[in-house]
Amino acid sequence: MAESTSEGKPTPTATSWALLGMLSYEHELSGYDIRKWIEWSMRFFYGSPAYSQIYSELKKLERLGLLSSRVENTGATRNRRLYKITQTGLDAVRRWANEAPVDPPVLKHNPMLRVTFGHMTDPARLKEILQEHIAYADDMARQAAKDAKWAGVEPSWAYAKVALRWAERYYAAERELATSMLEELDEAEAAFVAAGIEPGTQIPWPALDYWYEIEKKADADD
Repeated sequence: MAESTSEGKPTPTATSWALLGMLSYEHELSGYDIRKWIEWSMRFFYGSPAYSQIYSELKKLERLGLLSSRVENTGATRNRRLYKITQTGLDAVRRWANEAPVDPPVLKHNPMLRVTFGHMTDPARLKEILQEHIAYADDMARQAAKDAKWAGVEPSWAYAKVALRWAERYYAAERELATSMLEELDEAEAAFVAAGIEPGTQIPWPALDYWYEIEKKADADD
């Protein structure tokens, strides 16, 4: 959700800044072009917004005077609307890139959430989930490596190449971490067996007093 500035104008969202960044190059781009660029470069670390979100953000940015658009008559059934950053938009995205606080990354890791509540899952199913994640991470690492290789053919993509190489290493690390967790799941299952806890049942949770006592001991380690 966009916030408001002191002048009462809405502040662009993180997705809007990403769109402005893409339009900071010289060429005009259509919404389709922008989505393709996102799929090629940003999806490894920022996700891929839907077309509806992209067009909604572009309209907001145009209302703010940060970009302009025109309809290109191609002679086809549907004409294309092309977007171009304005000088105001270029100044704004440059200030954002250089001066705005950098928010910490927000990690929403669904396989790890399943592991955290692994007592509700059959151990074999939990391993299957991790195997699927390993295959996904391996595929993403290979795709990032391919895109990083081809980013090297164009000097203006030099910084995108740095980000893509980071993505390659990130997903390779994800693969290795998930592989290590497969062995650790056996340890967790053994701990349940030793304690007489049946997986998939409502397990006893430590009393709150004990919970807070452990928290104090953990804080003392600092």
